[in-house]
Amino acid sequence: MDYVRLGSTGLKVSRICLGMMSYGDPSWRAWVQGEDVADPIVREAVEAGVTFFDTADMYSVGVSEEITGRLLGKYFTNRDAYVLATKVFWPMGHGPNDAGLSRKHVTAALDASLRRLGTDHVDLYQIHRFDPQTPVEETMEALHDAVRAGKVRYLGASSMYAWQFATMQHVAREHGWTPFVSMQNHYNLAYREEEREMLPFCRATGVGVVPWSPLARGLLTRPRPADAAAARDVTVRAGSDAVADSMYTEADHAVVDAVEQVALARGVPMAQVGLAWLLSRPGVTAPIVGATKERHLTDALGALEVRLTDDEVAALEAPYVPHPVLGH
Repeated sequence: MDYVRLGSTGLKVSRICLGMMSYGDPSWRAWVQGEDVADPIVREAVEAGVTFFDTADMYSVGVSEEITGRLLGKYFTNRDAYVLATKVFWPMGHGPNDAGLSRKHVTAALDASLRRLGTDHVDLYQIHRFDPQTPVEETMEALHDAVRAGKVRYLGASSMYAWQFATMQHVAREHGWTPFVSMQNHYNLAYREEEREMLPFCRATGVGVVPWSPLARGLLTRPRPADAAAARDVTVRAGSDAVADSMYTEADHAVVDAVEQVALARGVPMAQVGLAWLLSRPGVTAPIVGATKERHLTDALGALEVRLTDDEVAALEAPYVPHPVLGH
């Protein structure tokens, strides 16, 4: 396993981050797996040297955090041996203050996350989206106070416009508050709009990038199906993921074909090619990989050994078609 600094911080994380959204309560999403499925996958990740784990309070409405806390406690004897990340923003109840980035919700949500995770601190606390209804100053001061209280070590953000992220960073530095050190954004071979502004901004300011959906929610892991009906038969998630349906279209099939061709020529799974491309992008720290089968993790770990040639990169990037902004 390779370990790299998260942005310009001194914090080192594994080059692959295991995303824990896939583990929780199937009633939340049909493709979510229980703790019995998560256990051997987390064990394999730990044995392979993965030390970076990402979840969020809204995943299975807290159940993912509970499973994450139990399994990391089971396979690590030292709390400082791993980097634990979670998030705040999306609704966790039906009340008017059960969502967003107000001081009230951030404070309550963090305490609730810590209880579910079974720890006294989160290494990386991330805002899950930008909150246009809360003053930036209120959010950044509340997050800074969490750091000062010892409940949070570092702060991160997730998908938003670059100008929004820049504004939040400016407010933090203007007041002497803790800035964000990472950006968890939507970035993969089938969605590269982040290359326009967010990624250059992160590189210029020393912010680490930990992309979500690095394989386009499975789109880049299997050959293009012959028809729509065949696509629905591939996996439970492929047949029930409305988010993916809204993000990726037939225009992305040429990218899938390019990944397939490079994978066939190399004799490796398509997932390894898609992840190897992402790992080679400037500024990318660690893709967040979801795994509902052990082979998913095996493929992700294998991507660390794949070094694409310039010609392969050109072939993979050539079919890309610009998209409207997605995932914010």
